[in-house]
Order: sequence, then structure tokens, then C-alpha cells
Amino acid sequence: MDKPIVTGLMAYGMSGKIFHAPFLDQHPGFELLGVLERSKKNAQADYPNITSYDTAEELLNHPGIELLVINTPNNTHYDFARRALEAGKHVLIEKPAATSIAETKELFELGSKLGKQVMIYHNRRFSSDFLATRQVIESEKLGRIIEMHLRFDRYRNVIGPKKFKETAVPGSGILYDLGSHLLDQVISLFGKPQKFYKTLGGYREGTEVDDFAHLHLIYPQQLNVFITASMLVADPQAGIVIHGTNGSFIKSFCDTQEEQLMAGMKPGDEGFGEELPGKDGKLTIVNDDGSKATEPVPSQTGKYMDVFESVYQTLRFGKQYPVTEEQIMAQFEILAD
Repeated sequence: MDKPIVTGLMAYGMSGKIFHAPFLDQHPGFELLGVLERSKKNAQADYPNITSYDTAEELLNHPGIELLVINTPNNTHYDFARRALEAGKHVLIEKPAATSIAETKELFELGSKLGKQVMIYHNRRFSSDFLATRQVIESEKLGRIIEMHLRFDRYRNVIGPKKFKETAVPGSGILYDLGSHLLDQVISLFGKPQKFYKTLGGYREGTEVDDFAHLHLIYPQQLNVFITASMLVADPQAGIVIHGTNGSFIKSFCDTQEEQLMAGMKPGDEGFGEELPGKDGKLTIVNDDGSKATEPVPSQTGKYMDVFESVYQTLRFGKQYPVTEEQIMAQFEILAD
């Protein structure tokens, strides 16, 4: 194993505590050196060997840090990432990379100029439901795909306590928060759409941000992809529905990694990422004689750790990070339109 990548974490809220610190701690290719905690000092209770810093400048200017994880509120991503790059750090930025096409392009250009990697964190490529879905698509059992529906349903009819998510600032709202996950999944499968239509809405009383988002993405060969994210769905629908010339695939939205992490499990624990029974997808194929054959498609083991393995392979061996600049720019043409 090469020298570990000394890493700093820019926040220790839910994102830092659940989606970053456990993986940086468990992956032998990283050394989590410090975390920014302006008020509450919780990180050292979980990781006694790290340092809790009071100011961003201490992490940005730390001479021993090679990689900074930018997991602060969306509207601060650009500023912190720019400062980190100028301080000689590689950056792993929580989605969304920034809040505009111009900011995102500038970060990639700055990284290229300074010889530093700009990597965007999209863990939902490695969720158990999407991994199973990718396998079905790549098997070509569905024939030519005609339509695909992806949904991210929640029910929260009140304004949440996280002001940075509920205030009308750049990068807020459900499209940037949840819709960006689904948009990244689609672009990772099919690339940039030929054209798109976008509908946003705000339905909760007193909301300042969109709490409903719908995208219609149009691809070659008459493929239509529909993305919906909503905060007001009391009865969540199937998260993944695909129809092709030979059959259909339906899968509930599921990934146990977040729940397991919140319950205290570690990425290396036995059973981590494995779905409970009853989460299988349903694949229905129409045979040549017109009869239908239905088979279950088990959820694959979720692998958020693959994000960090990809970061390691990129920084230590120069391999292409899977979430490419072209894919991110294609996302922002839709998000920021």
C-alpha cells in the first residue's frame, strides 16, 4: 500500500459523520487527519486520533493535508473548493459541485491549471438498487429501452430545520439535493440527453425552495427518461421502472447503507450493504410466443466504499475518476438552466 492520502473533512454534520468519515477511516489508503467543527465537537468522540479544527483556514492551509472533502452547504462548495485548490489540495466535493455552470467550469479549469484533481462525490451510483438496475440494462434482456422512470419520494410537509436547504440561496431545493442523484445515475448510463424539459414546484406552506422537481430527458432512438423528486409523497412509488421492447423491470427504491451507518455499523462489518429479504426487483420478459416470464432480481451489495477506492486509484495511480468532468457539466446544463 502506497503512502496514505492525508485527508481533511470540512464538516461533521450528517454528511461527514455518515457518508465520509467512516469510509476514510476504514479505507487503508486514507488517513483522516482533521475535521472542521466550529461549535459542536463530536468527531473526536468517534475518532479519537483526529484533530478537531475551529476554522476553515486551519484545514485549508495545513501543509500535511493532500485531499480536502468539501461537504459544506451547497452554496459554499465553490468558494471552499477554489480556496483548497489554490492551497495545493485535491478536492472531493459533495454534489452539487457548485451552484452554476460558470462556477463548475472554473473549478475544473483551476484544478487542471494547478495539477490538482477535482472530483465530485456521487455515492448513489453505488447503491444496491441502482447496481442491480445497471446489471439488468447491460444484460440487454429488456431489448431496446423505451422509457425509464426514476423517483426519489419523501413525505415532509413542514419546513426542515436545516436553513441552508430551506432558504432561497443558490443550490437549494429538491432538484439540487435529491434530483441530482438521479440525474447523475441517468447520465452515467446514457450520457448527455439531446434535450430536456424541467418542471419545479413549491407546495409546502411557507417554502422558499422547490420541493417538487420533474425532468423529462430525451435521448436517441426515442428513449425517454423521467426523473421525479418530491417531498410530498405519502405512499412512495417504485423508485425504478423501465420498459423495453422485450419486457419491463420494476424496483423499489432501496439501499441499506445509510440506515446501517446511522445505526453504528462500519463499512467493513459483515452484512454491510446487503439488503433485507423482500427488496428484489421484478423482471418481466415477453417470450416469442407471447407468454410472459417473471423472475426476481436481487439487490446487489451496496458499495459506497467504491467512491473512495476510485479517489485513491485516481490520486495514487492516475486512473480516471468515474464521475467525469463531461458528465458533471452535462448535469449542470440541466440543474442550472
